[in-house]
Amino acid sequence: MLNMNSIVGTHDIVFVTLDTLRYDVASRALSAGRTPNFAARLGPGGWEERHSPGSFTYAAHHAIFAGFFPTPARPGRHTRLFALRFARSETIGPDTCVLDGPDIVSGLAARGYHTVCIGGVGFFSKENPLGSVLPGLFAESHWSRAFHVGERRSFEHQIALVDRLTRDLPPDRRRLLFLNVSAIHRPNHYYLPGARVDSIETHGAALEYVDTHLPELMAILERRGPTLVVFMSDHGTAYGDDGYRGHRIAHPSVWTVPYAEVLLP
Repeated sequence: MLNMNSIVGTHDIVFVTLDTLRYDVASRALSAGRTPNFAARLGPGGWEERHSPGSFTYAAHHAIFAGFFPTPARPGRHTRLFALRFARSETIGPDTCVLDGPDIVSGLAARGYHTVCIGGVGFFSKENPLGSVLPGLFAESHWSRAFHVGERRSFEHQIALVDRLTRDLPPDRRRLLFLNVSAIHRPNHYYLPGARVDSIETHGAALEYVDTHLPELMAILERRGPTLVVFMSDHGTAYGDDGYRGHRIAHPSVWTVPYAEVLLP
């Protein structure tokens, strides 16, 4: 585990949630060489198999912003990267960054971080009170239809905004950047030529689209200097597995997600 107490204050921190990405799809794509840019960043360990703290976006992100990232999919008591000060917590260790506040976003803001949210799916849209809760945690938040599900170039539009915001930020100001990537979320059939309905194959094709543009995002982040990037899925989704479709259900296709930590110099 990383020593977060030596990272907080010296590194930018970036959380990237690949919305609805399934572990099995991510792992197979990596093994088959279909996501070479993720492979180059993740190294020989590849994706780590984890269990989501929630079965849909709203619940999972509330947990993530409270310091409960997806949990390693193996028995044991797993120490967390971030935690809020909480009596008798059993998952806080010496390397955990313990923050004060109701969420780690405000906790990092109190440590001098400028907090930025770039939304994707509707729970970050700010189009209504429900869609304003999660982005409301951040000092600065952005969303547009160009970032939303159904826009086949959504990730490219999000990257363009990351670039602009990065250029505008003073180099000595540490930043917490949260990016919710909506491209993998349904609908995604247009990423596979000839497909007319969403399927586990088009889900994988959407991940390949994200992988194609990953180097652009990473190059922008590297310009800022030392950075911790945490890639995770908030939850998976079912495409007819055991008769189930969608998420907000208790099924392995939903609970089992990919996770990775990448340190940029």
